[in-house]
This record gives sequence, C-alpha cells and structure tokens, in this order.
Amino acid sequence: MSATARKTAPLPDDIRAMKGGTPIVSLTAYTTPMAKMMDGVCDFALVGDSVGMVLHGMPSTLGVTMEMMILHGQAVARGLSTTMMVIDMPFGSYEESPQQAFANAARLMRETGAAAVKLEGGRHMAETIAFLVARGVPVMAHIGLTPQSINTLGGYKVQGRADQADALRADARAIAEAGAFSVVLEKVPATLADQITDEIDIPTIGIGASAGCDGQILVVDDMLGLFTAFKPKFVKRYATLGEDGKAAISAYADEVRARQFPASEHTFADKASGK
Repeated sequence: MSATARKTAPLPDDIRAMKGGTPIVSLTAYTTPMAKMMDGVCDFALVGDSVGMVLHGMPSTLGVTMEMMILHGQAVARGLSTTMMVIDMPFGSYEESPQQAFANAARLMRETGAAAVKLEGGRHMAETIAFLVARGVPVMAHIGLTPQSINTLGGYKVQGRADQADALRADARAIAEAGAFSVVLEKVPATLADQITDEIDIPTIGIGASAGCDGQILVVDDMLGLFTAFKPKFVKRYATLGEDGKAAISAYADEVRARQFPASEHTFADKASGK
C-alpha cells in the first residue's frame, strides 16, 4: 500500500476498540458546511434527531421523520471523509418490532451512507439491537434521558438517581450483551456514569454524564452558541456565534438603510477593467 494512501473514516469496530483509551470525540451535524468543520477532528459525527428542535423549530424530537433524517444524513455525508457518520432512528421507526427496525435502519444506511444507526432504549430494546447486529447493522445505543420518551419520563429530568440506578446499570449491561458497539449516556449522575463505564466492555459516550466516560458528545449548535432558546447545564459554550450573527445582521441592516452598503467595491463598472 502506498505510504500516501488516503486516510479513511473509522468503522464501528474502531470506535469500540477505543474503549478505555484516548477519549472519543463527537458532535452532532445536520449540514454539509458543519460536517466539513468537524471532519478529521471528531471521531464520529451524529446526524441527530435533535435537528427537529435545532433547525426546524420543533418543540421536541417526536415530529422528526425518516425523510428528514435521510435529507440531513445525505447533507452531512457530503462533508465527511475521515470522520465516521452515525444517524439517529427517529421516533416510531423502530419500536414496533425488530423487523420494522431493520427495514428502516437498512433504508437509512443505504440512502445516506451512514456507518451505523443510533436508537434509544435499554433492556426493552435488547432484542431489537441483537436482531439488527446479526443482520449487519451496527448499533449505537442511548440510555438515561431518552428524548423520544419525554412524555413518559415526565420531561427532561436527570435519570438514574436513587432507586433508578440499578435499572440503568441493567439497561447498560443488556444493550452491551445484545451487541451494541457503544452507548450514549445522557443526563446521568457522574458517579453512576463512571460505574457503568467500568462495568461494560463497550465505550460510553457522555452528554451530561461524566468526564470519566469513554467519550463525549454535544449538540454542535449548543456548543457554538448558535442555538440560544435554552442552555442545558451540561453544555459548555465554546463560542457565541448566535450573538455574533445577530450583531452582524443588525450592522448589515443599518448600512443598507444608510445606503452605506453596497459600497463601490461591491458593485460593477460599465466596462471590464483592462488587464
């Protein structure tokens, strides 16, 4: 093989092999430009169903459709070459049966080029995870706060406190044994997240969990300060692009109204300048 061979994106088994090593880095992505920014920087990019809230103004993720996920998955795929793409299965696309889950997971992978799918749920989804994995669909699991279940969880509450801890640990063991290659732990007490990380042999990806997890993920619009409707406690803003953008739009509006834009350097002469 040539020493200059092009670097390729990792596969699910490569992510699994990162257990206990250098922390795994991930962000959500919904568009080609954003995917290009994280390509080669993140180990995997998640086309999350959070796109419904972040880009489409929905009140939750429950209204997101397969067609929306495919559209955004295709856009993200165009921006990635050395970062793996994982795509969320939207609400209602996998819960009915393992067969339903396989048909929709196969469609998502076939039409977007995603290397894996992510689905929410613990022990009750173990059979489905095993069914998918046995048929060539790599699965990233998601337990703790599962946004698609907010109506039964009573909102966006921390999960796994007090007498819930053992149940969450059992969920983690079940999905690992079913064959998931990694698991997202969302809004889980740090001590419990560390215990789960120690107890299972697949990587844990924290979001509002613990620095001791095998990796971390955030919604990219949250950490860039683009989404400003609310800010979860677990989000660190690494930029304030929303505020910067609003200021830039205001400056543009002021200049247009004052006829300061466009200036001469932004307009064209009657004749092309000579060379």
